[in-house]
Amino acid sequence: MEEIEAKAEQQLVANSGIPISESDPNPPSACQSSVTDPAEGVVAESGSESPANRTDIFRAVEVVERDSIAIAESFSSLFDSLRLVLSEVTSNSVDHMHCFSDAAGRLQESVLDAATKGNRYINSCLRLNQEMKGMDSLATQLKILRRNVDALDVAVNKLLHIP
Repeated sequence: MEEIEAKAEQQLVANSGIPISESDPNPPSACQSSVTDPAEGVVAESGSESPANRTDIFRAVEVVERDSIAIAESFSSLFDSLRLVLSEVTSNSVDHMHCFSDAAGRLQESVLDAATKGNRYINSCLRLNQEMKGMDSLATQLKILRRNVDALDVAVNKLLHIP
């Protein structure tokens, strides 16, 4: 923020080549001074306008005009600087929004991919679980078969070793 203000101030100083004139703090008045006498209700003129007074008035008006032009140019420069800074900020905001949009899109794709793979894994586990349930009866049959084979082996051994 300070950088933007400093940049705007530098541009303002660089663009305003016309210094603001130092004018007299008490410039002569452009109006004639008049005195009102409350008793008579008459306005009396304090005197006629002298050529020197008229020249002072014109000089004061010229100073005011120069100062007004300098102020107007300073404001114009300031608004140009503000427009430039606002344009840069807007451009940066647009760039950040594009970046955010891209990142959000990639994140969404990754989440969808992970969810799909997770669902496949869960389905494989469920299928394996179903297959394993059938294994219990097969294991029981194998145990029975083994007992029968062991019994047959014992019987054969008895027959072959007749004492």
